[in-house]
Amino acid sequence: MAIHTLTENTFPVYTADAIVTLSSAEVLTGKEAKYFTKSDLIPVPKPESIQTLYVRVLHLLYRFRPELHSMVPLLVNIANPQYHEATLGITSVFLLMRQFLPICLVHDFALSDLLVPSKKQKTLIILSAIMNYLHFRKQRMDMIHEKKSKLRADRDRLQALNKGISEAQKKIETLNTIPPEQQAEADELAASLSELQTTTSHEFQEVNVRNESIAEWKTKNAEKTQKLTQLKVDVSNLKEDVSKLRSQIVESPEELKSQMERMREDVKTIKCTIEDTDGRVVELQSMMQSVTHTEAKLQQMFNLLQDLESSLTNSKQREQEHQELTAQYENKQKELKTLCSEEVQLKRALGMKLDKESKLNIRRQKKKEMKEQHVQEVLGEYNHIHQKREEMADKIQEISSETQQLKAKIQSLREVCSKETKKAQALYYTLSTSMDAMQRRIDMQTANLKQGLGKMSASLKQ
Repeated sequence: MAIHTLTENTFPVYTADAIVTLSSAEVLTGKEAKYFTKSDLIPVPKPESIQTLYVRVLHLLYRFRPELHSMVPLLVNIANPQYHEATLGITSVFLLMRQFLPICLVHDFALSDLLVPSKKQKTLIILSAIMNYLHFRKQRMDMIHEKKSKLRADRDRLQALNKGISEAQKKIETLNTIPPEQQAEADELAASLSELQTTTSHEFQEVNVRNESIAEWKTKNAEKTQKLTQLKVDVSNLKEDVSKLRSQIVESPEELKSQMERMREDVKTIKCTIEDTDGRVVELQSMMQSVTHTEAKLQQMFNLLQDLESSLTNSKQREQEHQELTAQYENKQKELKTLCSEEVQLKRALGMKLDKESKLNIRRQKKKEMKEQHVQEVLGEYNHIHQKREEMADKIQEISSETQQLKAKIQSLREVCSKETKKAQALYYTLSTSMDAMQRRIDMQTANLKQGLGKMSASLKQ
């Protein structure tokens, strides 16, 4: 019989206190965990406590209940089964432990280690190997549970993303599709905008022409005023010269009469020119008044155009929101693709691990099939039945939890949908009222413009 040492083992050998704490916490239950102490292991291991510990380990790993160890399989024909009742429980535990301990890297388990475990060190090594395997199993189960929970969370997230994408598509369709009433209003607005732009362009051209004509009249008026001032200066100079000449020279009355007539004619011509210039000034003043009136109307038109520009900016903002929604939709699709790829990778990894585990189990089972075939069949049947029961219970729990989660999500989504519909209705009502007010303002402005243009044309004709 080979004896294990610390240098030959690939796992750590625990102390008696550590084995007691681990076994009472993870393997034994109830009174067994309470009364299992260090004295059961050292200085001499107690067979009863060691056997109960092995039985509990087998029940924990294979779900093989303690009462099943003393049951004879129905398929086996035994002449006197009552003779085998005393040894059947021990042999069953021994055979199952011989199958289980090679997994824990212990290959020299004998019947004496179960009936009379007198070697303290070997018993501690076997129990350390079992505890190490249980620790490894617990870690792997935690990892598998984490991966399962992550996979469920990813599935839920994928479903939520699909729902969000469908809702976003519906919103995009509603934003893209314009109702017929609003379409007619939009067409009318576009037509009125085009008319306003054409009328404003014509009016701007007329205003520019009038400004040019006003500038020409102003230049002519300035020239005429300069001429008038020059004529006044000349007349004053002539008067002075006449007064000087009268004082100096005594002329004949005929020459004086002719000079006076000439002077009168000159005065008449000067008065005519002054009256013409006054008429021109009055015309220019009336033209300036009409220009100020047209400038006020142009300011009104400019304010109207600013309002139209604000409405256009609002429409551009709506288009930007539409583009942002499309970008979010594309990002959600990319996230969905990445999640699908991650799910495929996780499924492949799980499949590889399951294949490896199945291959290892097949190899281990093939080594012991020839010696203990009947026992393995019975164990396989019991394990299969128990595993089916556990799987069905787990599936029922999973289905119930998933149904509860789905009900909660459906309720939350209904609330969100109701809120969104209320918001959309409020936005539609505000938009419709604003569009009606805008249409009224545009109609009023167009009427005012037409009246102003009629007045301007009438004043210009006059």
